[in-house]
Amino acid sequence: MCGICGEVVFGDAQADVVRVSRMADAMEARGPDGMGVTQRGRVAFGHRRLRIIDLSERGAQPMTDMALGLSLVFNGCIYNYQELREELTGKGYAFFSTSDTEVILKAWAEWGKDCFSRFHGMFAIAIHEHESGRIHLARDRFGIKPFYLSEAGGRLAFASSLPALLAGGNIDTSIDRVALHHYMSWHAVVPAPRTILSGVRKLPAATVRTLERDGSASDYTYWAPGFEKSAEDLARSADDWRDMVLESLRTAVRRRMVADVPVGVLLSGGVDSSLIVGLLAEEGQKGLATFSIGFEEAHGEKGDEFQYSDLIADHYGTNHNQIFIPSSQLQENLPGAIRAMSEPMVSYDNIGFYLLSREVSKHIKVVQSGQGADEVFAGYHWYPKLQGSNRPAQDYAAAFFDRTEEQMAEAVSPAYRCDRDESLAFAEAHFAQTGAEDPVDKALRLDTNVMLVDDPVKRVDNHSMAWGLEARVPFLDHELVELAGRIPAEFKLAQEGKGVLKEAARKVIPSAVIDRPKGYFPVPALKYIQGDYLDMVRDTLSSQAARERGLFNQAYLDKLYADPTKYITPLRGSELWQVALLEMWLQAQEV
Repeated sequence: MCGICGEVVFGDAQADVVRVSRMADAMEARGPDGMGVTQRGRVAFGHRRLRIIDLSERGAQPMTDMALGLSLVFNGCIYNYQELREELTGKGYAFFSTSDTEVILKAWAEWGKDCFSRFHGMFAIAIHEHESGRIHLARDRFGIKPFYLSEAGGRLAFASSLPALLAGGNIDTSIDRVALHHYMSWHAVVPAPRTILSGVRKLPAATVRTLERDGSASDYTYWAPGFEKSAEDLARSADDWRDMVLESLRTAVRRRMVADVPVGVLLSGGVDSSLIVGLLAEEGQKGLATFSIGFEEAHGEKGDEFQYSDLIADHYGTNHNQIFIPSSQLQENLPGAIRAMSEPMVSYDNIGFYLLSREVSKHIKVVQSGQGADEVFAGYHWYPKLQGSNRPAQDYAAAFFDRTEEQMAEAVSPAYRCDRDESLAFAEAHFAQTGAEDPVDKALRLDTNVMLVDDPVKRVDNHSMAWGLEARVPFLDHELVELAGRIPAEFKLAQEGKGVLKEAARKVIPSAVIDRPKGYFPVPALKYIQGDYLDMVRDTLSSQAARERGLFNQAYLDKLYADPTKYITPLRGSELWQVALLEMWLQAQEV
């Protein structure tokens, strides 16, 4: 786990090592245990290291195998690297380290692009073939590990974070109007390849991009979640699915125990993280470290769920750490949380993950987290609304999107508006694809492929890595997701959502955690913006930089200032916080 960066020149010039070093320096928090930069003519790679597997210098990066004529940088973890190493050893490969990084090198030499389908894990990888000069860029199936790109003047730069690319320089920082539309309507989700900045793009999840010496590129998608149901699938009972899900999740949790350091759990008190704790206890893990966070209440809304996390911690006798953040500390740490974002992310739990990760990193380097369960097992409130829908994309937008086109015109200044509803058009095109017939499955496919990648998992990566903490997400084990895709929607929608997962959980954890209202990561002060928080956002949006940028109509901002608690989006978000957060992020990145 770490940060990667590099520059590739399309031509005969030398790669800029100084630029790559600046990018690596900007990612020190992602990899505080070491740094390396290497150059081979027109290609330079940089790496920041967080020691998790093979703690020796033999596992350092960038890694080169001269016999194979390959170099790479890699961010992530390959959970089945030991099995792959054994297979490759049987084929005659000799290893100089015990790292998963070296396994990737040998796996590429043996299987080429097919190696990525063999990996169980999360990864962003850049491979340089010395002889051909080709560069291969790859990202894991769910985009758990970030991969940002920028191309200009015959040079391509890449990095694990967008701020690192900015540190390298030579980036077009103008606002991408389509990305702005997505941000304002799709609750800050900006689908790949776009970002809010015109000059920065993202490698899509489950993609291998091959770059030739002349700059031409080709993409290969090596995985996509399926939602087709066989006759056998349709005949299975709820109990059958429950047992299959539980066994698959056991495997997913077990895989993510692979490390040469202790592994803990971020325990929210919800069914997802509680189930991970229960399964780790079943695996015999003793002295498991668990961590929960809470905030002050505001506007009558409670700011923690300690009663449920405490219940699980007591039940399993974990080494539990309860972290309470007073409002003053919340506001004090907001600038750091915003700087840590590779893209502006509006969900309140960003600051929660940021501060939780800060505290957790004082104890351990690796945690498991419950992200992904709602998108995979239909836990959100919009899925039931799509049952039997004749207009699924429109019904999805009505339940999820923050603004209609009329509201968008009210909020966004004319210079930044699009000619059509870009977010609805994206959803309609995605829903129209073959392979998912049920409207609920269409929404689950969109959320698994797009929303999940560019909201929950990005949030977890950005804020955990801001403190050198590796977060693993067993609900995004691709075999578990493939299994979930085959489950008929009614079994997932049962019990107000995640029915099949809740039934699996009943065989492991106390029912009191399961039969409770669905919880979120509550940060009331950012939902009901009042007092010092209102002063803060007003100062941001009236600053010289904001006025010169002119993203939003002043009449709209004045309306929000007058009554911030009135304007709450369908996903329980503050309209005022959303627009302020974007401007705060742009200023934090000095854009």
